[in-house]
Amino acid sequence: MNFKEIIEHVYHKVKNVEDTGKLPTYIPQLANVDTENFGVYISTTDQVNFGIGNCYDKFSIQSIAKVLSLSLAYQLLGEKVWERVGVEPSGTPFNSLVQLETDNGIPRNPFINAGAIVISDILVSSLKNPKEDFLTFVRSICNNSDLNYSSRIAASEKEIGFRNVALCNFIKSFGNIKNDPSEVLEFYFDLCSIEMNCKELSETFLFLANNGQNVIDNTTILSSSQTKRINALMLTCGFYDESGDFAFKVGLPGKSGVGGGIIAIHPNHYAIAVWSPKLNQKGNSYKGMRFLEEFTTKSELSIF
Repeated sequence: MNFKEIIEHVYHKVKNVEDTGKLPTYIPQLANVDTENFGVYISTTDQVNFGIGNCYDKFSIQSIAKVLSLSLAYQLLGEKVWERVGVEPSGTPFNSLVQLETDNGIPRNPFINAGAIVISDILVSSLKNPKEDFLTFVRSICNNSDLNYSSRIAASEKEIGFRNVALCNFIKSFGNIKNDPSEVLEFYFDLCSIEMNCKELSETFLFLANNGQNVIDNTTILSSSQTKRINALMLTCGFYDESGDFAFKVGLPGKSGVGGGIIAIHPNHYAIAVWSPKLNQKGNSYKGMRFLEEFTTKSELSIF
């Protein structure tokens, strides 16, 4: 498969499409990003790599980090993780409080904000220094010591994070947050502020295309069974109430972030990262979604 040729073709085709998306102005720092940014990078399990466009420019990965926090919690707790958070699509916006009342404080899945906050609580309980230990985990996955949080992005989110504060306190009222909500939220805002470029993002997530193994040194990050479950959740829940549409059009496990990034996984083949900051009405990158649909169509490679 000539990924370079296909990516170049699809990139230039989608680049010229009118982008009807909008920047997420509710997070002040994300509203200042150049709307013309558009980058793609693919990393394969046989170590073939290619990037195009703004693939080396860093951006805030936002909710994509939820996959990494879940991976670490899963590594530490195993199947006990699912006692605290569900595995079902929500069918509601990522910051909805609606289902928590009927589900007794158990979030539907770990990728909506409520679920990621519970996972953050698990890590606060399990790690000696949550912020430092989580970053060490992420750096170790891709052998990149330069990855870091963005203090300005984290501060920007804390300024407007009233709904997340409400979510955390509401879950706490059901007993599903064990630590002080302010401590949990502090960690949650930090983990969502991690900055990467498309190259770093695809390299970081390549273990999910490689049965949970680090491609570089063959260390085990997750078991093959755990990897299967993470990928399944990405397919069914990775795009909030647009997850079904992404599975239907793209046919890959994936995860989006309101920073405009998308990571998609083809098990046993590749991890591909796309970044374009303008978002559609569901909060997912407009051109990113378009690119991946065109890419799997032209390559005729999906999990289906």
